[in-house]
Amino acid sequence: MAEDATAPAASDAEVARDRREKIRRRVADEGFVHVKSLAETYDVSVMTIHRDLDALQSEGWLRKIRGGATAQPSAIYHGDVRHRLQAMAEAKRQLAHATVDLVSPGASVMIDESTTGLAVAELLPARGPLTVITNFLAAVNLLADKPGIDLIALGGAYYPAYDAFLGLRTSEAIRSLHADVLFMSTTAITNGHCYHQSQETVAVKRALMDSADRRVLLVDHSKFAKNGLHQLAPLTAFDLVVVDSETPQDELAALRARSVPLHIAGSGTPPPW
Repeated sequence: MAEDATAPAASDAEVARDRREKIRRRVADEGFVHVKSLAETYDVSVMTIHRDLDALQSEGWLRKIRGGATAQPSAIYHGDVRHRLQAMAEAKRQLAHATVDLVSPGASVMIDESTTGLAVAELLPARGPLTVITNFLAAVNLLADKPGIDLIALGGAYYPAYDAFLGLRTSEAIRSLHADVLFMSTTAITNGHCYHQSQETVAVKRALMDSADRRVLLVDHSKFAKNGLHQLAPLTAFDLVVVDSETPQDELAALRARSVPLHIAGSGTPPPW
């Protein structure tokens, strides 16, 4: 059948949107792409690619660097959720298994938008019945059909790169609720404080902390080598900080010197509670 010559051509905006989606996927798949390579692939100017990358960076999908774009996180770029799901996966499972026994049937549990928190969420159905409150769409999808889970999904402005709801409406929704325990993570730890790349993330995490009786921070050893732009809270603001077994001894000594309530996952001893 001949192509319908009367079919409307795609608008410039539609073409740009399609090209940016392809660029986003390529950066996520390859980790880094060159501006010149993208310009050649899509037969557009280098300046057009720079505008595409600016738009994708503003949405949190990637980070522009000299000569191209990367999916690797930085002090001001969180990294898209697919990249974070793949990073430190075994350490996250270790942290989750070390702390899930802190949840008793009938409890109300808050989970933040971290992929470490998602590892905890995967174990929660076996602890039910529970009420689970989260702004992380991946956790909502994971728990939506699980028996014994009374799920409360927090709305607000949706941030695709985080696969989460953030912003003022999310914070207000959190403050209308109260939970027994919060499981959360952080992007970076510097001088005994948690840091994140976005103010929106910090605002929501502070609201979560304010709305839970007990706060559990789960951090794999890579967090001690990263940087963040916005300070969230000191580690002493948590009732328990759980680190994985690969955390360097000097970092453990520094935490103990700051009187951080510490537990090492995989140590063979139950976490203090």
